[in-house]
Amino acid sequence: MEFTKNKIIEIAKDVIEVESNALKTLSENLPSCFEKFINSVYNCSGRLVISGIGKSGHIAKKISATFASTGTPSYFIHAAEASHGDLGMIMEGDICILISNSGETIELKDILNHLKRFSIPFAVISSNPESTLMKSANFPLNLPSQPEVCPIGMAPTTSTTMMLALGDAIAVSLMHKRNFDVNQFKVFHPGGKLGTQMLKIKDLMHGKNKIPTVTPEMTMQEALLKMTSKGFGYAVVVKENKVKGVISDGDLRRNINQLFDKKAGQIATKNPITVKEDIFVAEAIKIMNDNKIGVLVITNNKNEPIGITHIQDLLKAGAV
Repeated sequence: MEFTKNKIIEIAKDVIEVESNALKTLSENLPSCFEKFINSVYNCSGRLVISGIGKSGHIAKKISATFASTGTPSYFIHAAEASHGDLGMIMEGDICILISNSGETIELKDILNHLKRFSIPFAVISSNPESTLMKSANFPLNLPSQPEVCPIGMAPTTSTTMMLALGDAIAVSLMHKRNFDVNQFKVFHPGGKLGTQMLKIKDLMHGKNKIPTVTPEMTMQEALLKMTSKGFGYAVVVKENKVKGVISDGDLRRNINQLFDKKAGQIATKNPITVKEDIFVAEAIKIMNDNKIGVLVITNNKNEPIGITHIQDLLKAGAV
């Protein structure tokens, strides 16, 4: 077979189409016990323990991490390690999910026996409803039978995509049920880009003394000195301590021919976009992107300027 660029693209599209169809089938055939399982996890006094091995184990790790960061205490137990002492991590009050596409994974046998012995409720995610694990489960979360998209039909591909999607469906359903909001998410995710985006803009803005302010009557010669002195290439037009406008490099270009014949107030863009200090950095970034602006003025409830931020500040902080 000649492996041309077009052939590669054709294969990639086919993979995505097959897996998309599998997800559509899953969405139309959610397990009948899905809602009951959501309620059981919601009312669980312990933690949600998830186990699997091989590719199912990798999916189990990811699903567990999603639960833990979205308000459902959870951890992953490796199926093989469970037989060597880690079963002691599963306590009364916990609830479990075992993931096995075949439903006959040998390495999950010891966990299964432990759960049954101590009457710990558990769900099984599998595409084999007649399997040992599924028949033993309190909550059999059946995946529709769909072909693996790999050329030999054996490597976990379509099945693991459905497992991951079902895990996300459980996690997001619980988020809604718990009224999980961005403030709670921030508690569990203070690091990285997401953590930075969950900061308030007041945490990253420059204070009032860094704002390049000018008055409407100020000459543009004076205004330019102000604009360049603070390093923003920007000026905030203030009258009686209220924001009346802003002057950006775009305003300068539009008025280049009469620039020094006008006052700052004549050059300024009136009614500029401003934000309050308690908005999230992620929201500030969206406002800047949507309005194609590089500088954002922060005001209080009286429209008095209290801070300023540049897109470069947010880049340096790792929020963009």
